[in-house]
Amino acid sequence: RRFGCSVCGKRFWEAALLLRHRRCHAEERPFRCAVCGRRFLRSWYLRQHRVVHLGERAYKCARCNKRFAQPSSLAEHQR
Repeated sequence: RRFGCSVCGKRFWEAALLLRHRRCHAEERPFRCAVCGRRFLRSWYLRQHRVVHLGERAYKCARCNKRFAQPSSLAEHQR
């Protein structure tokens, strides 16, 4: 692992991964939701957030049939 973060010391195999990691220290959030303006650190977080506006709830509880937008929300509900 050749590329090290000067802030926390975490090391990466690729320079691109280090550059992406540095955003968490700089609080840089380049991915913006076009609907509400909320900003995200990673494009994946923005994609997950979009279901809030779409109203899409693909994950259903087998016990009560309640639906959830995120699998993690379903898992929390089932606990």
